[in-house]
This record gives sequence, C-alpha cells and structure tokens, in this order.
Amino acid sequence: MINKKKKIIIAMSGGVDSSITAWLLKKQNYIVEGLFMKNWEENDNKKYCSSKKNLKDVKKICKKLKIYLHKINFSYEYWNKVFKKFLKEYKKGNTPNPDILCNQKIKFKILLKYSINILKADYLATGHYAINKNINNKNFLYRGLDLNKDQTYFLYTLNYKKIKKIYFPLGFLTKKIIKKIANKKKFLVANKKSSTGICFIEPKNFKNFLKKYISKKKGKIFTIFGKNIGFHEGVSFYTIGQRKGMKIGGIKNFKNSSWYIIDKNIKKNILIVSQGKNNIYLKSYGFIIKNICWFNCKILKKKFFCNVQIRYRMSSIKCNLFPINNKKIKVILYHSLISVTLGQSAVFYKFNCCIGGGIIEKVFLINNVKY
Repeated sequence: MINKKKKIIIAMSGGVDSSITAWLLKKQNYIVEGLFMKNWEENDNKKYCSSKKNLKDVKKICKKLKIYLHKINFSYEYWNKVFKKFLKEYKKGNTPNPDILCNQKIKFKILLKYSINILKADYLATGHYAINKNINNKNFLYRGLDLNKDQTYFLYTLNYKKIKKIYFPLGFLTKKIIKKIANKKKFLVANKKSSTGICFIEPKNFKNFLKKYISKKKGKIFTIFGKNIGFHEGVSFYTIGQRKGMKIGGIKNFKNSSWYIIDKNIKKNILIVSQGKNNIYLKSYGFIIKNICWFNCKILKKKFFCNVQIRYRMSSIKCNLFPINNKKIKVILYHSLISVTLGQSAVFYKFNCCIGGGIIEKVFLINNVKY
C-alpha cells in the first residue's frame, strides 16, 4: 500500500477503468490529480476513439470527482518513439505491438518523468489490470486478479525501479465489479468500450490506415503446393495466421475449409496459404527473442524453466529458456503453438509473476514451406 496523503497523478483516457481508478484513490483520501495525454494529431475529428470526445469525457469525470485535470500533448514523442518504429516493423513484414511500445516509451518513461519531476507527484497511477507487490522490500509485477483482463503482457518492459513509483489500483478487482461501481455511481462512461492496439484506428479499417503510410505492392498468393490462387496488396498488410481479407474464400480444395496465411516471403513479395486453422504449417515448437527486458534487470546465464505468453489474453504455456548471449534467448515450448509471428512480444511468467520478455525474431516451425 502507498502511504496516504501522497500526491498521485492518474493517466486518464476517458474510459471506465481510469475513471474508477481516480474514484478509488480519491475515496482513499490521496491527493489526486488527473492527466489527459494526447498522442495523435491527425484525423482527430473521426467518431472512433476521438481525442476530443475522450477529453470531454475526462473533464466530466474530473468535475464529478472534484479533481484537477492536467492536459499534455505527446503527439511529437509518440510519432517519433512509437509510431515510426511501428511502421518500420510493419514494412519489414513483422507484427509489432503498439500498446507495449507506448507503455515502454511514453507512459512509463516520458509521462512518468513528467508526473514526478514536473508535476511533483509521488506516484503515477493507471487503470491497468495488474498488481505491483512489495515482498521483503523487493518489488514484483503480478497478474491482475481478473485473469481475463490481466494486462501484465503489455507491461513486461517495466522494472523493479520504475514500479516503485507506479500504482495499479484495479489489480485486485474484476471488470464486472468495475462496471458495477461505475453504474452505481452514475459514471457516464460506465459502459464505454475498451480499446487495445492503436486506439484511434478502428480495427476493421486497420489496413486502410496503413495504406496511408505504406505503399501498396501487388503480389501473388500461393498454396503450399505452389498453385497461384490470388493476389494481395503487399505483404506488410497481412500477418501470420490471418484468415480474412485475402479474397480467396471461394476457392476450395479437398479440405473445403478456410485459408490461413502460413508464411510471408518479403523479398519475393508473396503470401503462402494453407487450409485449416490448426494445420501443421502454422505450428511452431519454439523461437528466438531479442531486445530482452528482465524485471529484476539480471541477465539469464543458464537454462531456465517458466511459462510464456505470446499474445494478449492467450493462455501461457510451459517452456525452457536457453541463453544464446546477453542479447538473445532461445525458447523451446513444451507443446506447439499456432501463428507465432515475427515482431510479437513473448512475455515470461513464473507462476503469476511477470519476470520479463522480448521480441520474437526467429520462429522454429514444425514444417517449413520454402519459396
């Protein structure tokens, strides 16, 4: 627990989670101030996740709770630290996670420093579903009580030093309870939808958004048997395991099932597809990760057993870690996973404690198809 009467800045997005975070801390008699962070300048008038609409909601919440609201524009920092890197990875055919990048470069770096150094706060609080524990004067990051909403996957780049200044009040609550409180207290955002990824991009229009920044390059779609069955707009717009958006659904063979992207050849600009979600060409038994972040900042020096999670809300599975050098680790899975993608984050857990993670740079497939 944080000592009361300390000043806490709350990163407020206009959603129900950050709003209830502010309510909880105000109720506990902390000195609470809200902060609305704008990260994007373009297309701000769109209905989907509009910055103007979110700010309006935040103002209403702060007025209701009688807390002061700070406003800051980090659009320049977001563009240079997050979005440019995001685009660079997509152009290489990888699948980066913008939430993790934003947390690492903006929220828990620039915003944290701004809150502590400029606003003279003691702590920064957010509406993440995670638990920071202090055990025997050591800090740890644990999964939130609501495992369906647990967000430690997005927070693995934190470390024991930073988390001393961070508070996650929702960690011991469930989403159901949060909504119940919000409705009972008549918060206007009680039933507002949550967002992940780049919140200002509507998921169904994601490819169209990317086309503004990445040029289209028509290429062929091949089956594993080398048959050309269609054309795509550029490999950067597609990801491993993707089923929709290729316009080849009407083409069937003996399996008579949906097509999935199983591989991408960046140099030749081709997609390789196969039928069936669980087909062997989508399965991998391990991978290599880079850009490793350990919560305790120690370097892995020998074989280590733990669990790994490669996507938000997926179940973690058992694995063994083998250090290659100080910068890379080989991960061997206890059972195969489907649709492991370059650029994804692999996050490690020991029981429910998040111990670190890294970026997938090479995948070991059970059955390779070469073109």
